[in-house]
Amino acid sequence: MRFTYAEAMTDPSYHLPLARAAEAAGYASVSVADSLVYPEESEAGYPYTADGDRAFLEDKSFVETFVLIAAMGAVTSTIRFTPFVLKLPVRPPVLVAKQAGSIAFLTGGRLSLGVGLSPWPEDFAAMGVPWARRGRRMDEAIEVVRGLTGGGYFEYHGEFYDLPPVKMSPVPAEPIPILVGGHSEGALRRAARLGDGWMHGGGDAAELDALLARLAALRAEYGTADRPFEIHAISADAYTADGVRRLADKGVTDLVVGFRNPYVKGPDTEPLSRKIEHLERFAESVIAKSVP
Repeated sequence: MRFTYAEAMTDPSYHLPLARAAEAAGYASVSVADSLVYPEESEAGYPYTADGDRAFLEDKSFVETFVLIAAMGAVTSTIRFTPFVLKLPVRPPVLVAKQAGSIAFLTGGRLSLGVGLSPWPEDFAAMGVPWARRGRRMDEAIEVVRGLTGGGYFEYHGEFYDLPPVKMSPVPAEPIPILVGGHSEGALRRAARLGDGWMHGGGDAAELDALLARLAALRAEYGTADRPFEIHAISADAYTADGVRRLADKGVTDLVVGFRNPYVKGPDTEPLSRKIEHLERFAESVIAKSVP
């Protein structure tokens, strides 16, 4: 089992020292949240809060995802970085491939690219991208990013993207794992068909079990059940060694853990020293007992 440290919507000056502390404590990766803009008015709801309220996001700091990963990568040497998740279809996939490939190269392959659909129509509008057929656009974007970061000439002819044979340099020595986030049927199918893994957005144990069962069925349907596949989960079971073993038995490979509720309005007032205490205490009580 591997462990990912999650801390978002906090003082931006905390990210680099927290990455160093997580690396020293034995975490395998750091998750990096992605947010582009906050609209003054919106009819869209947030899919991972009980009432769909998104007001907690207002005035929260989000350093651009790839910029933050590059900065954290420069002050660490072993820990990985996982966007959770990058809103891929609102971005030009050629640019994403260049950014992701450059970061993976410079960090020695320490990037796992978590991607998903933005739930906000305003993100699409702000980026000049149609909301319609966003799922198919996402599928094509994954294929373009994977192709361009693989090395050599790559061409693509799809509904949304059309590339003559082109190549990028530098590219990482190993393929960048592409992890698909989301709980919808479309997201699960996308993960099973195109992804190197799936990212769970949280919920109770029964819901996670149902999602894992559906994901396993879809991987069998698409003939991808035998290839390497990561499952990143958020679960209350992650906070005890016994719970970690139960999740491992279900096929979970990575656990995402955090130590405060980020879904609250207003600034994060917890000091950096307290955050480091939390992550170190968890490493001593759980990670040390769960990782060989």
